[in-house]
Amino acid sequence: MSNELIINARPHETRVALVENGVVVELHIERKTGQELMGNIYRGRVVRVLPGMQAAFVDIGLDRTAFLYVSDVHRETLDLERIMLENNKTMENGEYGDAQGPPAHPQVMQHGSYPIEDLLHEGQIIMVQVAKEPLGHKGARLTSHISIAGRHLVLMPTVNHIGVSRRIEDKDERDRLKDIMLKIRPGEMGFILRTVSEGAHEEKLKSEMDFLLKIWSNIQKKMEKNASPSLLYKDLSISLRAVRDLFTREVDRLIIDSSEQYARIMDFIRTFAPRLKYSVELYERPEGIFDAFGIEMEISRALGNKIWLKSGGYIVIEQTEALTAIDVNTGSYVGTRNLEETIVKTNLEAVKEIAYQLRFRNIGGLIVIDFIDMEKKTNRERVFTMLKEALNRDKAKSNILPMSDLGLIEMTRKRTRANLNRLLTEPCFYCDGRGTLKSKRTTCYELFRDLEREALGIEQKGNIYVLVNPEVDQVLREDEQESIIDLEKRIKRRIIMIPKENFHLEQYEISD
Repeated sequence: MSNELIINARPHETRVALVENGVVVELHIERKTGQELMGNIYRGRVVRVLPGMQAAFVDIGLDRTAFLYVSDVHRETLDLERIMLENNKTMENGEYGDAQGPPAHPQVMQHGSYPIEDLLHEGQIIMVQVAKEPLGHKGARLTSHISIAGRHLVLMPTVNHIGVSRRIEDKDERDRLKDIMLKIRPGEMGFILRTVSEGAHEEKLKSEMDFLLKIWSNIQKKMEKNASPSLLYKDLSISLRAVRDLFTREVDRLIIDSSEQYARIMDFIRTFAPRLKYSVELYERPEGIFDAFGIEMEISRALGNKIWLKSGGYIVIEQTEALTAIDVNTGSYVGTRNLEETIVKTNLEAVKEIAYQLRFRNIGGLIVIDFIDMEKKTNRERVFTMLKEALNRDKAKSNILPMSDLGLIEMTRKRTRANLNRLLTEPCFYCDGRGTLKSKRTTCYELFRDLEREALGIEQKGNIYVLVNPEVDQVLREDEQESIIDLEKRIKRRIIMIPKENFHLEQYEISD
């Protein structure tokens, strides 16, 4: 079967699904909240330095300050004015000459790095980039190691390094690409050659390099011109990021249901990847694109914490503030020969499902997996090895520790964006926080999709009446008016919302 990128684009929300052999393996969702920050570059102002945490809070012009760890501070952000003053004093005292230079900081000699209080101070202006979206009560995580991604290249203007994607395995091709960049790059600019650069000619790489350098030059000019914390560069929309990052040789076609976004994608492809223009399709059928490809069903399944395995066993996924716990159970599976064989078969089946769920739900951070206890060490090693192999296709970096005698595997998976559960749900106020329910915004968008389905093939006129929970009605009236107007144009009928006090938050009714 083919691999496909399916994009459902609406004014209020864009959803991108990567489908491999008929299975949805990745889902990316971006909602128009005004807080899509990942990859954005800002002119920031340090508001507080915390030596005890080796971190700093930085104002980047948003409601919540972001934070910057010492490991993410580029050495050039050191307060040059302060160093120059210190250098002048010591030179006046005749302690060293120009050839020797100033003595190294004592902590630099001992630890090989500067403490945060020697790199940053309150009021200092620095250029930063969002490395992780805000999660829960935490602000965005920043880095001063700037990177600007293109389709074939990633520009790293603060690093003198040429790297090649690990997915390009041919040594001769890796060397060829590296030689090209060493030849054409200006000065000591750093670049990463991405997977899609395999086989690319020098002219193509040079053209994209010049484009990225022009973006960097514009960012530097804005940095000098702006007087307060502000946005210097905004990353591409999620649709164009999907083309840039996910539309590789392994993907056979891209299908999108918005003519406006289709036109933007085609413009992007004509500039950066003209050979892909015949692989992009505009979906124009009345049935919702995620319904047609069976993706809506997978999203609903991903909101549950129990996932059944084909054998009759199941896994339970519980997400807490500190970690994600995954429990494997035999369920109704009783096997055919002996207990150890039954357990091993269930654990091996669970391994594939766990690797899939981690990627699909975008679960990151600390993860603890409780496999069913196995007596034989060889079986424990077999399950551990298979889990490592199953995670090889995952783009997010993971670190896995061997299985303990208790059948536990501890692992971490890189987290940059909110996971699917956190994005689509909110704490349940009906059960006092013991569980979750769909957020008001998610309920609104499900309602919009149901209204589109109701209008399929029905050429009725007149109003459509929708009964909803009062809190959902408030969101619809205050935040989603433009979406409702767009939907009314789409289905050619007027929509009238009626709040019902006794309705559950997720409940609604549609009538003519």
